[in-house]
Amino acid sequence: MDSRNGDFNILLATDSYKVTHYRQYPPNTTKVYSYFECREKRTENIKSNKVQYDETVFYGLQYILKKYLAGKVATKEKIQEAKEVYREHFQHDVFNESGWNYILEKHDGHLPIEIKAVPEGSVIPRGNVLFTVENTDPECYWLTNWVETCLVQTWYPISVATNSREQKKILAKYLMQTAGNLNGLEYKLHDFGYRGVSSQETAGIGASSHLVNFKGTDTVAGITVIKKYYGTKDSVPGFSVPAAEHSTITAWGKDREKDAFEHIMKTFSTVPVSIVSDSYDIYNACEKIWGEDLRDLIERRSADAPLIIRPDSGNPLDTVLQVLEILGRKFPPTENSQGYKVLPPYLRIIQGDGVDINTLQEIVQGMKEHKWSIENIAFGSGGALLQKMTRDLLNCSFKCSYVVTNGLGVNVFKDPVMDPNKRSKKGRLSLHCKASGDYVTLEEGKGELEPNGPDLLHTVFKNGIVVKSYTFDEVRENAQLKNKMENL
Repeated sequence: MDSRNGDFNILLATDSYKVTHYRQYPPNTTKVYSYFECREKRTENIKSNKVQYDETVFYGLQYILKKYLAGKVATKEKIQEAKEVYREHFQHDVFNESGWNYILEKHDGHLPIEIKAVPEGSVIPRGNVLFTVENTDPECYWLTNWVETCLVQTWYPISVATNSREQKKILAKYLMQTAGNLNGLEYKLHDFGYRGVSSQETAGIGASSHLVNFKGTDTVAGITVIKKYYGTKDSVPGFSVPAAEHSTITAWGKDREKDAFEHIMKTFSTVPVSIVSDSYDIYNACEKIWGEDLRDLIERRSADAPLIIRPDSGNPLDTVLQVLEILGRKFPPTENSQGYKVLPPYLRIIQGDGVDINTLQEIVQGMKEHKWSIENIAFGSGGALLQKMTRDLLNCSFKCSYVVTNGLGVNVFKDPVMDPNKRSKKGRLSLHCKASGDYVTLEEGKGELEPNGPDLLHTVFKNGIVVKSYTFDEVRENAQLKNKMENL
């Protein structure tokens, strides 16, 4: 399968210094074997961090393989382009033109590497191998770490999916405590991040990563990524509802805010509709317009077509609590089986301003303390969901652990004296799940010798071909909150 953009050139998609590395390995090197992991923190005091991220959701490698690495990626034209670029870039002839010509002639431009990885969607504790890469042609030992630059960009979908899942765990915990069930959990965190990311591609990758855990999104690019690179049994993997923005309210003028609300409510009378209500005064809107002027219209709505009031300014926790209290006075709540207040089913709120994993925790905790059920609320998150993170969030790392030189295999590693956190693994690696349910990475080829059960790393790419794919339904199933403690 070759679904890449024809303008993409893998020969130019690497860090500059890697162009010179083929000359730096020991003479007669024929194999370079490297691995990717999200390193665990060993010595740093992490107790001060609000979120630990002890485990990660593996997601996004399949997208990179299908879009950028599969098929004929080396051509005469691309080799010539790279030669010219690097000659000017380095002001010296350092490009491995003969090596790439060899790949073109011997392998018809396909990459002679093998990649083994855990199934997409797998939830794996930090510090374990997630995928390995090695060359399959001894002449192409240098290629393993050439593709590191592309492959390590999996840090982004992994980080988004992991952060999203951690928020799902928080919501599940408080929903169970305040409602006694997990109804609607998959729609409790909506993706508002499209405009807050750096590019269309970032939007597609990030939004698809969030949809591993939830089903609510306004970032349509994620849907197209999933349909093209994963596939799903559903017609679409993400959903939304009609919603107002400030322009559709303020266009009516300040004195006609009620008319704007009424018009939008009547226009979307049979489906859920979200209406931003803080264009002027969120508390007056809830108290007077929603609570008095349009109360009868709201009460005629159904549980399947609720009005969803959206605050969009102020301190998130304070605003949510005050809005709930005002609405509770105007639309008397009932008490559920857990002893928490629930607004009538035709009325809900969504908080989409200032929401990240920390404020989310503060809001649901505050609601619980004030005896409001999490049934009353959904959340929207934008830049914090898709953009406000780096590769350092999960310490994503790609390191060489095994080489063959002069016919002899050597286990290699790094162990910086100044930072033991960066010590890398040795030798050929395998990942196993013990009878206890704990994961363990075995180093130095020991997985082939000891009875540790099957290796969880499966070949997904070999010699330019994606040999194993996962549907998005499989990804979601692998990432489900399966452990009862995750829900409570």
